[in-house]
Amino acid sequence: METLEQVVAIPRIGDKAPEFKTITTQGDINFPGDYEGKWVILFSHPADLYGGHC
Repeated sequence: METLEQVVAIPRIGDKAPEFKTITTQGDINFPGDYEGKWVILFSHPADLYGGHC
């Protein structure tokens, strides 16, 4: 039986940000389409997503 592995790398400084759609507490986001021509900062806190605490 053959298994497939998916390699996922986090974006690094200078890399093109991945395209995504998501629902936030401030409404829906279609990135980068909603922010074309604007500077943005992406911030993610994965522990919040899974109920973890720091």
